[in-house]
Amino acid sequence: MKKGIEDLDRGEATVEAWLVSIGACRIRAASGIEIPGALAEPESGLYDLLAREDSDSAHSRYNAFLRRLVSFERALECASR
Repeated sequence: MKKGIEDLDRGEATVEAWLVSIGACRIRAASGIEIPGALAEPESGLYDLLAREDSDSAHSRYNAFLRRLVSFERALECASR
């Protein structure tokens, strides 16, 4: 999460920045951490980035990243209780 927030601060659209943007609402709700400059349309932005890197594996990589994000969000929510 830290790298994604730092990338957003620098205006970089990295995989981490897209993931933090996707999870911004849940991250903010669970931790109180503000997400500065979250990217618009983050789901399609992440998929487009992955497709540019390797179109053959974009779908499976996208799903894997989303599973990891959801797992992180759930852990963060449990820790904040």
